[in-house]
Amino acid sequence: MNRQAMICSGSHVRPRHRLVVGLLLGAALLIAPGIASAQASPPAPAQAFKDALPPAERYHIEFGGSFWNTAITGNVASDQPNIVGTSIDFVSDLGFTPARFKDARLVLRPTRKNRFRFEYTPLTFTATSNLQRDIVFHGLTYQVSIPVRSQLDWKVMRAGYEYDFIYRPRGFVGVFVEGRYTQLTASLVSLVAQGSVLAQVPLPSAGFVGRAYVVKNVSLTVEAGGFKIPKISNKYQGSYSDIDIYGTVNLGRYVGAQIGWRRMNTFIDVQQSDRYTGNFTFQGLWFGGVVRY
Repeated sequence: MNRQAMICSGSHVRPRHRLVVGLLLGAALLIAPGIASAQASPPAPAQAFKDALPPAERYHIEFGGSFWNTAITGNVASDQPNIVGTSIDFVSDLGFTPARFKDARLVLRPTRKNRFRFEYTPLTFTATSNLQRDIVFHGLTYQVSIPVRSQLDWKVMRAGYEYDFIYRPRGFVGVFVEGRYTQLTASLVSLVAQGSVLAQVPLPSAGFVGRAYVVKNVSLTVEAGGFKIPKISNKYQGSYSDIDIYGTVNLGRYVGAQIGWRRMNTFIDVQQSDRYTGNFTFQGLWFGGVVRY
């Protein structure tokens, strides 16, 4: 009886085990195609777009600095009441030659298509030359053949917002608006006269920017902006234009080397108790780099 009970008992256990094993195998067969299809399915569109971006475009903060080898052309004049100033040429009268300067840039990028941009560009030109003609500056006369030491300090601070309305893995096209604060100090010193002027001019600006990636780590960027302010109450007028073309070689995601050419032109005419007019053009090659996070 015990042996029969054991046999009967064993005959009941084995079918149950078979049933459990069968259910487990059936569940595995049902789940496995789902796992395989999930692994084989393409990534979501947003993730696929992010994966296709060049490494240099995956940042939120970018800081750049450069050395700008620039030449200056143009003229400046300073009138006093009842004394008309001479339009003084920066090259033929003062003898300014090309020089190297530094500038700094910062870009904050909270989202892919939105950027907040800041830049500081200080320029200083100095020269000592013998005048080839008599000139009048800020009510004072500087005579021919007398050595004159001249200095021009030019500082531009800009802050703006950029929106990239077309953004693709191989590049983007955007528009920007910004405010530019320009401070000009010009001085002439000779044995018989010494004069200086200070002009501070806010100028708005708007423009376009585009970037294309030739290969994944090399890009070409073109930026052009400007603005013109008509004469207001016969006291103020001005215009501004800026063209910057540069290439970037990215050494990975966080660091890049840059080379470019830039031309910046500003015209101002400010009439207060005195009158200051100037037409300034700076242009030349620049070399720099960027770091990103």
